[in-house]
Amino acid sequence: MAKSTTTTTSTTAKDVQALFQSLRSSYAATPTNLKIIDLYVVFAIFTALIQVVYMAFVGSFPFNSFLSGVLSCVGTAVLAVCLRIQVNKENKEFKDLAPERAFADFVLCNLVLHLVIMNFLG
Repeated sequence: MAKSTTTTTSTTAKDVQALFQSLRSSYAATPTNLKIIDLYVVFAIFTALIQVVYMAFVGSFPFNSFLSGVLSCVGTAVLAVCLRIQVNKENKEFKDLAPERAFADFVLCNLVLHLVIMNFLG
């Protein structure tokens, strides 16, 4: 019985290593502009997580400020993912959309998002 568990564990570890190796090799072929957008998304989500952890330790006295900060980070990350989808050359659905137009949409939507967030702050 113990031998079966060891075999299953080593097979699972090999599968996980193969999966990560496959992801790493396919992500290496990703264009630089998409990697920059990915980094921006990770930064926005990380900032939201820091705000949630801070709120858990310190408290949420001005709750609307906490909510505004987290929603700003998450909303910006969602808009950046939409930008990544539109700018990706492999996505055939947006092949007629110029990258400049996609970026202009991203900036305009971010402006509207942050105007709403500022209004929510009070």
